[in-house]
Amino acid sequence: MLARIDMAQDGERLDRALAKLLPEFSRSYLAKLIDDGRVRIDGARAEKSSLRVAAGQSVEIDVPPPAESPLVSQDLPLKILYDGDDIVVVDKPPGLVVHPAAGHADRTLVNALLFHVKNLSGIGGELRPGIVHRLDKDTSGVMVIAKTDAAHRALAAEWRNAKKEYLAIVYGKPKKDRGTIDAPIGRDPRNRKRMAVVRNGREAITDYEVVETLRYVTLVRCTLRTGRTHQIRVHLKHFGHPIVGDPLYSGPQWRGIPDKRAQKTIANFPRQALHAFRLTLPDGRTFEAPMPGDMASLLQALRA
Repeated sequence: MLARIDMAQDGERLDRALAKLLPEFSRSYLAKLIDDGRVRIDGARAEKSSLRVAAGQSVEIDVPPPAESPLVSQDLPLKILYDGDDIVVVDKPPGLVVHPAAGHADRTLVNALLFHVKNLSGIGGELRPGIVHRLDKDTSGVMVIAKTDAAHRALAAEWRNAKKEYLAIVYGKPKKDRGTIDAPIGRDPRNRKRMAVVRNGREAITDYEVVETLRYVTLVRCTLRTGRTHQIRVHLKHFGHPIVGDPLYSGPQWRGIPDKRAQKTIANFPRQALHAFRLTLPDGRTFEAPMPGDMASLLQALRA
């Protein structure tokens, strides 16, 4: 593949210039081609992505053929909320890993998507086709998956402007019915498998609103302004109201509940009670997934 640097790219970094000339490829993918020695400028190998280019230079890009995916399609149950030309939206059940990783070679959301959906974007790589964002294994709810590379790039570029709303069942009752948790999040220095509110962490902001108050727990709606790993789980723990059933951030707080029936009901809940119930994309399209049966049953049992 050949491209020529024009005046609009004169003086720019090579990877940035190529991303403008070849919009069908992401900048990160082009940078990888440069690192792999697959890009030549005026016949000479381009040594690094930060190389400044000049108008009139000829660029040759050796684009490798797509690698055969090691993934297999699997007929796993999948609730599809929307299936369009550009995206597919699903209601991910709890307990389902999003994509293959260590310890989860198959039976993931991606394996199910390969069975139920005709096309997926290739930008996510061989193991994550179409995956724009993720939910934790035991978090349920709305997920959007890109079916085309153009849709994937557009979603990734504007993802900060998507509105992500969650429902969570937490211990106790917040003092205020609504508010904002603004606390930076980073790796927990005492346990590298967890995240925590730390002084030098990345900015993290969560808005919350009380939906229903019961005797020992509260149903809250959380809206993300940022998207840090485990953000809602970490923020609610920091706020003093960890999510029921969260194995990393709540612990056996049910032991302090004097009502033995309520104590047993909460102790037996098998996952973090967190559900992504509404997602509004930057283009205004909104998708909702009703509260899953396990969370609804938990609330009903505690109401009784």
